[in-house]
Amino acid sequence: MLRRLPLRRREDRQRFRRGVYLLPSMFTVANLFCGYACIVYATQQDFDTAAILIGVAMVLDTLDGFVARLTKSSTAFGVELDSLADVVSFGLAPAILAFTWGLWPLKRLGWAAGFIYVTAAAMRLARFNIQTATATDKRYFVGMPSPAAAGVIASTIYLFPYGLQERQLAFAALPMVVIPALLMVSTVRFRSVKAIDVGWRRSYIALFLAAVALALIASYPRLALVVLAYTYTVGALLGWTYARVRKRQEADGPPAAAAAQPEVPSPHEM
Repeated sequence: MLRRLPLRRREDRQRFRRGVYLLPSMFTVANLFCGYACIVYATQQDFDTAAILIGVAMVLDTLDGFVARLTKSSTAFGVELDSLADVVSFGLAPAILAFTWGLWPLKRLGWAAGFIYVTAAAMRLARFNIQTATATDKRYFVGMPSPAAAGVIASTIYLFPYGLQERQLAFAALPMVVIPALLMVSTVRFRSVKAIDVGWRRSYIALFLAAVALALIASYPRLALVVLAYTYTVGALLGWTYARVRKRQEADGPPAAAAAQPEVPSPHEM
């Protein structure tokens, strides 16, 4: 009996480890399910539920990475599965949602814009997988993260859950898809929320701001979420513009000195 205890403990530990390694993938599969369900609800004209499902997928995408780092259970299989799930949840699902919600009056132009978005999301995720191993600055993403791009589309539709019927309104909604697509394949740097270090001196302020944000989202979810999504996007563009202007000023060097005054001859030389 005493000899069997260590063997049972080893078996229990092995089962526990297998369960731990499966845990992040369970969140990833749930993320994939949300993307698939979003497509189903979008085709049924239930845009409100479809937009919410993209938001749930964003939360699950954050949790699977957090759990993998916390349990040290990251695997190559999990990384590939996560990328494929993200292509569905943050690439294909938002594009179909945007088309069925408001781009369909544009016909070929509408589905072409959706395809451009899907392609940009796939390229963004492929580039992210390549750059993750060699990235030196973990504070920033190169190009708009695909969940953030999907958040722009989902939050906009969540604010206006009724589908667009007029061609003029469809043209107005076109930048909602095209601009995030261009930003995903751009070199604009977007701040990584996970890498923000507020420091212990400002931790109380950060906690207070987080509480205020949660209160606003709970009170006015539709407006608060769209403001959050667009603020993140515009903030990155402003930061990128400021960095380019500053870099150009540094390259030009200090302003040229004033022209030298002509020498006045000394009285002894006159």
